Parts: sequence; C-alpha cells; structure tokens
Amino acid sequence: MKKLENKIAVITGGADGIGKATALRFAQEGAIVVVFDMNVEKGEETVAEIVKNGGKATFLKVNTANFDEVQNATNQVVAQFGRYDILINNAGITRDATLKKMTPELWQQVIDVNLTGVFNCAKCAAEVMTENGWGRIVNASSVVALYGNFGQANYVATKAGLIGLTKTLARELGKKGVTVNAVAPGFILTDMVRKMPPEVLKSMEEKVPLKRLGAPEEIAAVYAFLASDDAAYINGAVISVDGGMTV
Repeated sequence: MKKLENKIAVITGGADGIGKATALRFAQEGAIVVVFDMNVEKGEETVAEIVKNGGKATFLKVNTANFDEVQNATNQVVAQFGRYDILINNAGITRDATLKKMTPELWQQVIDVNLTGVFNCAKCAAEVMTENGWGRIVNASSVVALYGNFGQANYVATKAGLIGLTKTLARELGKKGVTVNAVAPGFILTDMVRKMPPEVLKSMEEKVPLKRLGAPEEIAAVYAFLASDDAAYINGAVISVDGGMTV
C-alpha cells in the first residue's frame, strides 16, 4: 500500500519548483493532490502531468496571502472530497535587497506571502483536521532562517518566523491528532536556480559539504515522509535538508 493512499493533500505553490516535485511525489504515493497557486498555466500543467501518470489532482487559483481566498478554497476542497488531511505550506516569494535599499513594500510583500499566507492556510486547514482528529501540516522554512543571509532580511525573517509558528502550532494541535513540522531546505537546483551563472552555482556548491546542490525531489521526499503515518510521532521538528550546510 502506498504511504499516502487516498489522503487529500493540498500543496501551496505547487505549480513549479519544489512544489511541483512535491505534488508529483504525493500523487505517486497515492494522495489526491490539490494544487494551490497563482500561476494557472503551470498549475494546470502540473495537474495534467499527474493525471497522465495515473494520479488524481485538481488545481485552484489561490492567493494564499488573502484569507478569504484561502477559506473559500478550503471550503471547495472539503465540499469536493469530504476531507482535508495534509497541508504542505510550500508557497513563497523573494524580494531581495539590502536593508538600505529595501522598501516597506518589498518587506510587506514577502511577509504577506511567506508568513501570513502560511498562517491563513494553517488556520483554515486546522479547523477541518481537528474535527476529523487527524492531520499533517508541514511548513517550508529555509536553511537561511538558521544563520541569516545577506540581502534577504524580509525572506529570512519570514522563514525564521515559521520555525516559531511551527513549534507553537505543534503544541496547540498535537492533542487533537494534527502534527506540525517544518523543513529547512538548503541550496536546491530548481529551474530558477539553473539559470544562474555557472560561477555562482559553483560557489554555492562549494559551501555544501556534499559538494552539490539538492534536487527538488529530495525535499519532496521529506515532505512525503512527514505527511505519512511513519512520522506519526514527529511533531514540532525542524528538519534541515541542506547537504550538511548547518553542521
């Protein structure tokens, strides 16, 4: 039996990158996947690929920074499937700038999506999960939350904030059968990263003890584990998947 057989799994930011890899992996593990994303074209492409490979998936255009949109989308999930088992809070954006150059708008845009968006999705999902007595919430933090990163004050603040949010929700929801954990990816070779100059990629690789960048599928595998019954006693954890960068 597949690890996520017939579980209803929402993947935010599931249209591409790590989110897409996660959607594909969850479908392979038997989950019915719901992709939340703003990119309709890529979101529908992800769903089509899942269906082509024999899986089940659907797409909903959702701005996770907007609570009403998240609530409406959550209601649609429950209305269609009757349950809501797994939430992977993967959606995130960057608006990099040094403190001197960072505008309040750049700061707020990242806060809205990366932190408030996670709160919105978790709040709506938890209401359903706690009623059913079972659920998995996994939040995407980052290795930079653990040691900072030049020019990313807004991004790092959100990813560090997610660690605190994760631990708090784990305490609140654990007694109701819902586990909440976080994954902190390191340098991952997404399509966006592939476009960087070769010398930059080489520099990134040199910072990793394994001397390579991670694959989106390697993050997806950890998400899938944390969403499964195999991880039933893991709650409030932050798992670094970074090739040893934080050693």
